[in-house]
Amino acid sequence: MNIGEIARRAGVSRSTVSYALSGKRPVSDGTRRKIQRVIDELGYRPNASARALANGRTSTIGLVFPPAGDHYTGMQLDFIGSVVEAAASRDYDVLLSPSGVDSDRSFQRMLGERRVDGAILMEIRLEDDRADHLAALDFPSVTIGRTARPEGASWVSLDHTALAAACVHHLADLGHRTVALVNRPEQLLRAGYESAHRGLDGFTKAAAERGLTVRTYTCGDDAASGQACVERILRDDPATTGLVTLNEAALGGLYRGLAGAGRHVPRDFSVTGVVAGRWAETVTPQLTAADVPARELGRRAVDLLVERLDHPDAPPRHHLLTPPISLRGSTGPAAGTA
Repeated sequence: MNIGEIARRAGVSRSTVSYALSGKRPVSDGTRRKIQRVIDELGYRPNASARALANGRTSTIGLVFPPAGDHYTGMQLDFIGSVVEAAASRDYDVLLSPSGVDSDRSFQRMLGERRVDGAILMEIRLEDDRADHLAALDFPSVTIGRTARPEGASWVSLDHTALAAACVHHLADLGHRTVALVNRPEQLLRAGYESAHRGLDGFTKAAAERGLTVRTYTCGDDAASGQACVERILRDDPATTGLVTLNEAALGGLYRGLAGAGRHVPRDFSVTGVVAGRWAETVTPQLTAADVPARELGRRAVDLLVERLDHPDAPPRHHLLTPPISLRGSTGPAAGTA
């Protein structure tokens, strides 16, 4: 069923049907009711392309979310789900682009063919060509994460600097003096991933403030890498009694490595970090952590993007979130300080 058939049955022109559907020009109440009766009888639903032609909107949001490695981690899937759920509540669909550099064809098709009304960018780098490209095109976009120069952009982000520092201060308050950081993979640090760099900065500065002995490690996004990382930490300095992790995908392996080394958590070794709450609760003992509010970040990003679409001349806004540390069972006093 198409607009031509509706026009024929309603006894009006195709353009009148189009105006009634799009609202671009006024149509008399009587004519509108006549067209609506035909639409109701036929069960007509304009397809996405027709709606886009009629009103210039696709009712679709692009989510540009390349996996950091060769697969999505649990936390990354949480973010994707949060954006989809929030978009659906605003009557938007989501088109996922699992890539997103300037040379990537998926990213270019999304923009060049105007398949989406706006885009949400994730896995943000301090120097991010995707964000620069969208800004140059004046294409509506929001980032989950911050570039090195976020002024003039719309974004929502965790304050990884403050959260990593809070974890360090928590361990120091418990009497831990030798502490390690388990960060994201080396290739992400080299690529300038914002969360990895800002987390490292917060950890390093807080440790210096408290006079701690520290080492920092990069770790693959999987349990086997986590186990190997713990073995390396204890080999480098057996006096280490606590760690902060920014890598939730390696969390199970970190615990396994400590158990294999005969370190009981939290009696002999404390573990904390920046991890989504539901993942912190999958390990035993449950992880004391700054819980990543994936659902809230996704909702706020969608809200900011829809706001930009509805009010393109409004100034950009942002949200910087610093959730508190949720005290669970993975941290305790350093040996000899209880």
